[in-house]
Amino acid sequence: MTYLIKIHKSTRKLDIFEDGNCIASYPIGIGKNPEGNKEREGDHKTPEGVYHVICKNPNSKYHLSLGLDYPNPADAKRGLENGVINDADYQAIIDAHANGDPIPWKTPLGGEIFIHGAFEEGDGSEGCIRLFKADIEALFEIISIGTRVAIVDN
Repeated sequence: MTYLIKIHKSTRKLDIFEDGNCIASYPIGIGKNPEGNKEREGDHKTPEGVYHVICKNPNSKYHLSLGLDYPNPADAKRGLENGVINDADYQAIIDAHANGDPIPWKTPLGGEIFIHGAFEEGDGSEGCIRLFKADIEALFEIISIGTRVAIVDN
């Protein structure tokens, strides 16, 4: 079975696809600054693009969490072109993705973007995607490391 998670920022919905068929939809919360793509650390925006689940944390302070490989190479390229990151940060992000190394989460682009629980505690996040606890439990059960996550504005 191949899963895909699709997150729709504007409609605040997360869809789970199994082998191309939508098998579940959940309401979500996103970053406190919901308009536009994440540009830098502290902007409270949720990134847009294609990412992958790179870690699963059963002991998250937000109930459960799935870590994403933000920033990806496209984020790094945009950050370099806009002067948000330098050449060294750009190369570190590119190399990490190419080599399967941990993604540098401590650059000016920000990092530590998770799909996690605690939607009961409020809609807004620092840029993460919030689900109700029961929903993250269902997602956490079936999703594995490497699962694609598409985050779109529509």
